[in-house]
Amino acid sequence: MSSTVFPGRYTAALKDPTLKDPALKDPAGQDDGSREVTVFLIGMRANRWWKLGRIAQVTSAMPKMLAHLSRTPEAGMLGFHTWFGRTTIILSYWESPEHLNRFAADREAPHLEPWRRFMKELAGTGDVGVWHETYRVRPGDFETVYSDMPRFGLAAAAQHVPVGRGTGTARERIQRGAPTPGSTAP
Repeated sequence: MSSTVFPGRYTAALKDPTLKDPALKDPAGQDDGSREVTVFLIGMRANRWWKLGRIAQVTSAMPKMLAHLSRTPEAGMLGFHTWFGRTTIILSYWESPEHLNRFAADREAPHLEPWRRFMKELAGTGDVGVWHETYRVRPGDFETVYSDMPRFGLAAAAQHVPVGRGTGTARERIQRGAPTPGSTAP
């Protein structure tokens, strides 16, 4: 993530006129440039902080996964942010749930083996907690604003656009991506 601060207010857009994904075609066969984004939150919690070896076992797997995903754009991860502490959180953005699931099940990627090891050796011990949440974000179903921030969050993974006419309020920002009456949502 760049540390360049963009003065003023910005929002995120899920429009990309360069997308040629057939899944984004509307029923009439037109590509409207809209796209859905999958938000994936994952984290771990050091429940028994004195069990440093077990905590290290879990925490050491994630940097390898993120490095792999950063080097492999075809895997579908668009970007991520991390926060470290007793509860560590990774917020990531994906092209689709299918991309995320494909990565999770890929025997060649650095996820499946550490997950199986966790389930065999640590799950149920109470030493380290692991959690995740997955959300599908569609145009018209989200609202964002970033004021005097570097590119961050959905705006860093999708498009970072200045707030302007028609996007000055939360209501306008959430409605701008909504389908127009009589149209079909992507």
